[in-house]
Amino acid sequence: MIKSRLKWSLAASLTFILMFASACGNGSGGNNTSNNVNTETGGANKSTSTTSSASQASSSSTKSSEPVNVLWWHSMGGELGAAVTELVAQFNSSQSDIIVEEVYQGSYDESLNKMKASMDSKSGPALIQVYEIGSRFMIDSGATTPIQTFIDAEQYDLSLLEENITNYYSFDGQLHSMPFNTSNPILYYNKDMFAAAGLDPDKAPATFEEVAEYAEKLTQGGQAGASFAIYGWFMEQFFANQGSDYLNNGNGRTSAATESNLNNEVGVETLTWWKELVDQGHALNLGRATADTKKAFLAGQVAMTLDSTASLRGIVDAAEGQFEVGTGFLPKAANAAEGGVVVGGASLWIMNNKSQEEQQAAWEFIKFLAKPETQAYWHVNTGYFPITKAAYEETLVSDNLAKYPQFQTAVDQLHASKPSTASTGAVMGVFPEARQIVESAIEEALNDVKSPQDALTSGAQQITDKISTYNKTVQ
Repeated sequence: MIKSRLKWSLAASLTFILMFASACGNGSGGNNTSNNVNTETGGANKSTSTTSSASQASSSSTKSSEPVNVLWWHSMGGELGAAVTELVAQFNSSQSDIIVEEVYQGSYDESLNKMKASMDSKSGPALIQVYEIGSRFMIDSGATTPIQTFIDAEQYDLSLLEENITNYYSFDGQLHSMPFNTSNPILYYNKDMFAAAGLDPDKAPATFEEVAEYAEKLTQGGQAGASFAIYGWFMEQFFANQGSDYLNNGNGRTSAATESNLNNEVGVETLTWWKELVDQGHALNLGRATADTKKAFLAGQVAMTLDSTASLRGIVDAAEGQFEVGTGFLPKAANAAEGGVVVGGASLWIMNNKSQEEQQAAWEFIKFLAKPETQAYWHVNTGYFPITKAAYEETLVSDNLAKYPQFQTAVDQLHASKPSTASTGAVMGVFPEARQIVESAIEEALNDVKSPQDALTSGAQQITDKISTYNKTVQ
């Protein structure tokens, strides 16, 4: 059990630890579009323990004559926010016992700042959407009731959900939060440019070596073969896809991580490959924002790029009439071990400082969101994966796949991922800042400030130091 001082010491340390976060799926379709996002995660509410709150949530309660209100904080803006509003309207109109109020709170980082500020006053939400790399902190905060509590209370069938998604949010045999918006990275390429360069437009490069070969052939007439945003999420995915743990102690899952593996052989070889592409002029270095690489790809300035699966529909629609978009699995070294991609995005957490009625009502809403027909709507209107297997049997989804066959690549890649500590994903309480450290290391290497080995070794030590500081606050 985390000591009572966690609320203050952890919040204080994370004020500077997380102030520079940039996360996968930042509330705008899973893209790393901002380099100066202010992240400060929420402090812990220790007035109610997880255990006692969990037991309350699982107990039966007498329904009041008035509907139970559930406040839901989320970070889905724009078209994603419109889809959220529609789902809430559908739920509220489907029954009369619960009223869900959805409130957009800005980016994931901003939402966590507000959660922290609300903990003592209990003015915060009953349900909150938190990005995947905030999971370790949410658990350590002691401020939530594990979803497993509700699952066990009614024997909810978890096998209905995608294991490769729920695995990420499961710790010590418990599902702590319910996946909501889920994505992973894929390779996007310009089929017209492939054909013009004498490459098979229906065959995406599968390995680092093939990417380098293709990029050289595609670099001609003022266009570059590729451009990959300097995004820490991509490095995490490259590790997982090559079967390599990003952190020690089973990626922080068998026990709390104490060291970063950033500078291991996989990390150095990956960054060396990336740097060689840039040094040879076959790939452009356009900085950290995925929005910039996406813009260059759509403008026909680069032939290949990496981006979230959540961006797929937007990219295909934007390219319509200009060129045909091809998609492929995330590439990896030819001699790499078997691996898979890690899910990105966010999940839903139930706060334990709310009444048992509110927590149970939040769970009822979560179950609604997990229904096949709900997930089909969410998938088709946002591009995020369905978390429920049966959603793929919905006509809405099959019709969408017929219109956007590129979605099949994303689905196949998710299902092809081999479960392991590498593909399940790393967890650490300082993940947001770790991402920024990794991005700085990549920049140093690509800009010839340091060698890939030296840049990653320095980055690994910085992350290890931050992990050590964090671990001391939660002991």
